[in-house]
Amino acid sequence: MYAAAAMGMSHVVTRPTAPFSSSDGRITVHQIPAWVDNLVWLVSCNATGETAVVDGPPEAGGVLDYCETHGLRLATVLNTHTHGDHVGINVDLQRRGLLASLAVLGPGSRADEVPGLTRGVGEGDVFSIGNAEGRVMLTEGHLNGHVSYLLDDVLLCGDTMFTGGCGRVVDGPPAAMHRSLQRLAALPDDTRVCCAHEYTQDNLRFAWTLEPGNEALAARIREVWALRAEGGCAVPSRMEQERRTNPFLRADAPELVASLRAAVPDAPLEDALQVFTATRALKDRGEYKARGDQGLPLP
Repeated sequence: MYAAAAMGMSHVVTRPTAPFSSSDGRITVHQIPAWVDNLVWLVSCNATGETAVVDGPPEAGGVLDYCETHGLRLATVLNTHTHGDHVGINVDLQRRGLLASLAVLGPGSRADEVPGLTRGVGEGDVFSIGNAEGRVMLTEGHLNGHVSYLLDDVLLCGDTMFTGGCGRVVDGPPAAMHRSLQRLAALPDDTRVCCAHEYTQDNLRFAWTLEPGNEALAARIREVWALRAEGGCAVPSRMEQERRTNPFLRADAPELVASLRAAVPDAPLEDALQVFTATRALKDRGEYKARGDQGLPLP
């Protein structure tokens, strides 16, 4: 991904999701495509104009230009984890002499890896953006210390949950990622899943190999493919939609389990964690990619 960005490849999204308000009306959320498939989020307090940027690769120019154009006052950086395409923006803001004037929140357990950190956060911590209050959820599994930020019905979940999928289990173990996903999946139906990458089509291609009888998944594929054909972004989704179509949340789906038994006959599948572990390992093998869109329920 980094090499592709350096070579000047265009972003997969050409029509970003329009700004939207939280259900309580306190914040507006803005989406900024960055690099090839990163999604940077700006969360602005509607009463004060105070704005937080959530993650970002090491080019702050697009965020700063957006704030200037839309009259937003950047005051806070929220980092979900410490990969370079999520804390890189801190480095560029520091280079520009701007980071020292900002509040920087990030994983407290990895404080030395978050440039300019002013407050390390973890499970249950409360934070504010202007008059809007949010809370922190520890969502490890992708990386140790990974956190997500929840403001009303807006979930900023970095690389833990993706639309139709989840992040790779880098630090792990699988039990940590499974536990994090189960906690996120328990959030209310209308929770908007604002993840950090546009990977929806790839994730749904894999999901279809496991549940070709899932009518909700078929409908989602048709909707997403039509949107993406026009350059649109399928992020955010709603949590209720994720529970119906995201294979990493569907350990109790009989068709999914049956497909896993056929694909990985030696894998234990006696409980939800084992089903998750087998599902993640199968996706990591990448065999589904050879099919492309063949067999998908498209017009």
